[in-house]
Amino acid sequence: MKKLRVMMLVHYTLVPPDDISPDDPRVETMQTEYDVKMTLMRLGHDVRVIGVYDDLAPIRKTIEEWKPHIAFNLLEDFAGNSAFDYYVVSYLEMLKTPYTGCNPRGLLLGRDKALSKKILNYHHINVPDFIVFPYGKKIGRLRKLPYPMIVKSLIEEGSVGIAQASHVQNDQELRERVERLHEITKGDAIAEQYIAGRELYVTVIGNKRLQVLPIRELVFDKVEEGLPRMATYKVKWDPDYRERWGIDYQFVRSLPTGVAERIDRLCKRVYRALDLSGYARIDLRLTPEGSIYVLEANPNPAIASNDECAYSAEKAGMRYDELIQRLVSLGLQAHEE
Repeated sequence: MKKLRVMMLVHYTLVPPDDISPDDPRVETMQTEYDVKMTLMRLGHDVRVIGVYDDLAPIRKTIEEWKPHIAFNLLEDFAGNSAFDYYVVSYLEMLKTPYTGCNPRGLLLGRDKALSKKILNYHHINVPDFIVFPYGKKIGRLRKLPYPMIVKSLIEEGSVGIAQASHVQNDQELRERVERLHEITKGDAIAEQYIAGRELYVTVIGNKRLQVLPIRELVFDKVEEGLPRMATYKVKWDPDYRERWGIDYQFVRSLPTGVAERIDRLCKRVYRALDLSGYARIDLRLTPEGSIYVLEANPNPAIASNDECAYSAEKAGMRYDELIQRLVSLGLQAHEE
């Protein structure tokens, strides 16, 4: 394996200290950054971690002086705005520096939950009905909506702003939750039709040739029948909450005949329709009647060793160090194509 100079791009608060150890409590806050850095070093690569907030100068300086072979991109925002993450990748494109993960257009299309749904709907892919509420604009008269609905941020990832109160049953609840979400995120909101069914997560890796990894499922064992089953912020980030309510991320339980194959084909279609590259996670709902809805596509999802992508890769026979090296190889290949 060729030894590479790898420039890791991370949020400036998530630069792993050189003296940090695996059992250091600080690791938990920067698990992905720590795991990727240590893995790249174990693979024999030279690694420089660049903390970024609102200034591109450190990136340019490192490229000019150190001439990295590739940037391992772990940035999820720029200047605190998650909608700006694709600008950094565009900057790398202009500097002709290869990078891991998704290209600028795929990031832009995947990040915007309304735009991506419009594109998928054009391609006759099932998506929930939805309505967008721009930040700072008064909510006018509402059209007839297919309640219940889920109110979430249009751009933010990680279930930011999603709580049990996000599940709304009527116009009054919808207006109140949208106003609350505007306060929380200072950004646009989207309300989308709640699709009852199983929540599935599918990791796809590749540029032109795509590999669909084993499916993960968010299982709700103790949630009473009739109550909403959603990946709220508490579900996503609070293990004690998940344990209390019998909620667990695991490999998919048995699927009806032919559904796994349908999901495989569907996720490849979604990936290509949104011009994704590198790696992404597609979030789905499988209804009791067997219909599959695409909730959203997540370019550059979390890739710590204990994240869904890594678990799926391992199930497919790809160790964590092989996954990280695969992402580096895909980034280099994309720049050659």
